[in-house]
Amino acid sequence: MKLVSVSKFYQTAAALRDVSLDIEEGKITAVLGESGAGKTTLLNVIAGNLPFEGSVEGVGKVSYLFQSPKLLPNLTVEGNLKLVLSKENYKNIALMLRKVGLEGKENFYPKQLSGGERQRVAIARAFLFPHDVLLMDEPFSSLDLSLKKSLLSLTAELWREQKETVVFVTHDVHEAALLAHRAVVLRKGQVTDDIPIGGEPLRDFFSHPGEEDALVHALMRE
Repeated sequence: MKLVSVSKFYQTAAALRDVSLDIEEGKITAVLGESGAGKTTLLNVIAGNLPFEGSVEGVGKVSYLFQSPKLLPNLTVEGNLKLVLSKENYKNIALMLRKVGLEGKENFYPKQLSGGERQRVAIARAFLFPHDVLLMDEPFSSLDLSLKKSLLSLTAELWREQKETVVFVTHDVHEAALLAHRAVVLRKGQVTDDIPIGGEPLRDFFSHPGEEDALVHALMRE
């Protein structure tokens, strides 16, 4: 996937300005930056949700994982997953529920689930939906430490099975260093740093990858 000279303006303010990126297929790319840096706008441009200047090539079909689960409350877990599948692919639901630790809860409604379980349903839905690119917009940001560890691990396991192209917005340098192959830093709508991260997801949650320091410096630099 390639972004070429992408700019997005809201009236006269630039949310993105002349962003050019090659997103490597089958890898996880983290996008970091302060609030208002253009991170979510970048995801929406890739998803085709916003008009913009420039070009985005090779995206294909997009799946989206949000910060909140966004489940339909009147549908069961199974019903929420069926929404993104054709009938011939309903057979994939049972296996995915086992993978995300929700076997036996297919007939539960969202209000009957814990917050972590609802986010597991959202992760299952994002990976089940047929797609070429998975976009993740801070899906772990509101979670406590134990739950974050669990869901980061789950996401890495599901990614390893399919080796999908993922663009992952986060404000957490530890998340980026643990899960991504590469981190792109945005500042005022422009790419200021592009930092490779060694190893495969998920690295030791309790480690302090050396790339974290580089990311902190990139985010804090004036």
